[in-house]
Amino acid sequence: MNREPKFDLWDISIIPAVVSDVAHRSECNILYDNRKLPLIASPMDTVVCKRNYQEFIDNDIIPCLPRGTEGQYLIGKAGFFQALGLTQIEEDLKRQTPLFLGNYPNILIDIANGHMAKLVEIVKQIKHRWPWTQLMVGNVAHPLTYKNLAMAGADYVRISIGTGAGCTTAANVAINYPMGSLITECHKIKRECELETKIVADGGMQGYDDIIKALALGADYVMVGSLFNKAMQSAGYNYLWGIRIPYWIAKTLWKWGLPIKKKYRGMSTKAVQRSWGRTKLVTAEGITKFQKVEYNLSQWVENFQDYLRSNMSYCGAKTLNEFVGEADWEYITNNAFKRFHK
Repeated sequence: MNREPKFDLWDISIIPAVVSDVAHRSECNILYDNRKLPLIASPMDTVVCKRNYQEFIDNDIIPCLPRGTEGQYLIGKAGFFQALGLTQIEEDLKRQTPLFLGNYPNILIDIANGHMAKLVEIVKQIKHRWPWTQLMVGNVAHPLTYKNLAMAGADYVRISIGTGAGCTTAANVAINYPMGSLITECHKIKRECELETKIVADGGMQGYDDIIKALALGADYVMVGSLFNKAMQSAGYNYLWGIRIPYWIAKTLWKWGLPIKKKYRGMSTKAVQRSWGRTKLVTAEGITKFQKVEYNLSQWVENFQDYLRSNMSYCGAKTLNEFVGEADWEYITNNAFKRFHK
């Protein structure tokens, strides 16, 4: 085991190229070949729902519909991932005619502990029987677990445990692998082993800069929850002065300048467990809070696009493939971070 200190995203800053061949940020292509931004909306019931998932798609973001939203009328549709629990997957594998596997083109096995040995075997089974399925798994907090799942056939692996704004696993269970080190070490394995499995940095992104740093270090995609919850279009319940109001009313009142708030909660809270029909509840490793609506989703995306293009132009990268895992960076002191993080 490597006992060298690990670092987080706040511990570094991206360094510009000595000389950049990019004359203007408009030269930078911030979309992948699938015409998507390097962003995935988190499978949280206060972020994505059946009402708004198309809005994420329209803004070039891949949404993940949370557990509990699986429905027949969405089967066969593309452009999003459907999250399913490990128990749902295991039961579906036993059915002669599966309800989900083989029907959804993109599936997320949404599991808090992606380190279980049986997950590797399940990934192998799914990719053997339905090789066309795009499979995302996780979360994991060890570079070698990323490698194991990638070798098993996973197309995307979510990395990081306990860092999300609605998650308390790191604080209470003491499980965590600092995001900066985790991304760089997974990216190194991906490159050395010539793996195609996408690295999805999931959790704890507090601003545009965190997302851009994660990409620079080697994440192919960044999964976003709390920041999207602050958008008017998010799935969170809407409140005005503590009173819950319908979405269409909240949208109008927010345009008028009233302080609309959104409920935001981790997906292991007891309230979520009850919504899944569980009668035996486990100790929660998540919190519920209320966040002020700050922007329209399209406004946030437009800002992100401009900031990402700007960073890539400083680094001399015209495409995401030239930027992801290729940008130069340096460690910074806490005082240096405070100086520009206003």
